[in-house]
Amino acid sequence: MANKIIGKISHGLQGELIIPGDKSVSHRSVMFAALGDTPVHITNFLPSADCLSTAGVMQALGAQVDFLGPTELIVKGNGLHGLQEPATVLDAGNSGTTLRLMMGMLAPQKFVSVFTGDSSLHKRPMGRVIKPLSMMGANIVGRAENTRLPITIVPTAKALEGITYDMPVASAQVKSAILLAGLFANGTTTVVEPYTSRNHTELMLESFGVKLGYQGTAISIEAQDKLIAPEEILVPGDISSAAFWLVAASVIPHSELLLKNVGINPTRTGILDVLQAMGADITLQNQRNSGSEPVADIFVRSSKLHGTSFGADIMPRLIDEIPVLTVAAMLAEGKTVITGAGELRVKETDRIQAISDQFNKLCPCIDATEDGLIIQGTSPEKWHQATCFSYDDHRIAMTLAVAGMAGQGVEIENPDCIDISYPSFYEEMNRLYK
Repeated sequence: MANKIIGKISHGLQGELIIPGDKSVSHRSVMFAALGDTPVHITNFLPSADCLSTAGVMQALGAQVDFLGPTELIVKGNGLHGLQEPATVLDAGNSGTTLRLMMGMLAPQKFVSVFTGDSSLHKRPMGRVIKPLSMMGANIVGRAENTRLPITIVPTAKALEGITYDMPVASAQVKSAILLAGLFANGTTTVVEPYTSRNHTELMLESFGVKLGYQGTAISIEAQDKLIAPEEILVPGDISSAAFWLVAASVIPHSELLLKNVGINPTRTGILDVLQAMGADITLQNQRNSGSEPVADIFVRSSKLHGTSFGADIMPRLIDEIPVLTVAAMLAEGKTVITGAGELRVKETDRIQAISDQFNKLCPCIDATEDGLIIQGTSPEKWHQATCFSYDDHRIAMTLAVAGMAGQGVEIENPDCIDISYPSFYEEMNRLYK
């Protein structure tokens, strides 16, 4: 895996991009289609390592998954209650989404399932999912305080029981795991969030014929006899992937980009709110729906940014975009204060520490706190070239690339981890500034 050298861009980014399929929706499209009993045609699927891990797990559980091309596939399951015992250990790769959601789906099943993953996923604690599932009656055994891979889900004599669970931290993955377990549990299962996290699971459940109850930030689900699968799912472009270009075009002078077919689900658009609060020039065009998800084309041009402050209330809507927002803050006028982002410490790596350790090599203007960052904006002329480590974290690697383009260049160690979510990122980068 050779290092990747990114040079400073002086003449701006120009052109159009078709944003790859949304990672969250791609995961869920395969999972939910595998719980139906009729074929589902999925288009604009994201063929990243994470999403392919989900496809592999569903195949191991008996679903038929046929790829017609890299971004197009047909999935047919054996019905909601037709999952089959896997013949081998289930490998979630690097994908926390695969692992957490599948734990919810498999906890009620009448067969043993064992999960493993890559070295990074083995380090990530799963206690936030195991706790509510155990309260429902699931029997889940893991390593290291029962929260880490390898994890074994053991069938129980009785069906799971619905609970009302007050989540200490808003998390779409934890919420989704509980709701998926609730598809099979006795009674009503209710999840109460402190803030509303991304709702892709709820929207897709409804598109499969499931009626959910809503009251404030509480979502309720009842056990289902079957799911009614749609014939087709068109996956919108991933706003988390678009975020790198939104920031790059905002901070690199003379840039103009049109990002096409981007999902603008309100539970995901915190990146737009924060950038616009910083003075970014962003316009939504051609707003429409793609299945159950709202989408738009997003036009962004370079502008002078200023610092801002944001915290826990918006964090569920932009937690994955904090690394690249750090670059925007590093180049903005004044100070940016980020709080309520403690979840970043248990992502693919400790992203708060990673940002502080690596981005300060480019410009020493970041102070890490327990749950966030304090960033003093600085002119790119005062930045340095440096060799920075990606920690095998796709979002850190792509953010370093944006920083290199906007600053004085960067050499990225372990750059190929971008395959987790955006395999064509470097290719697109080269195309847009040639």
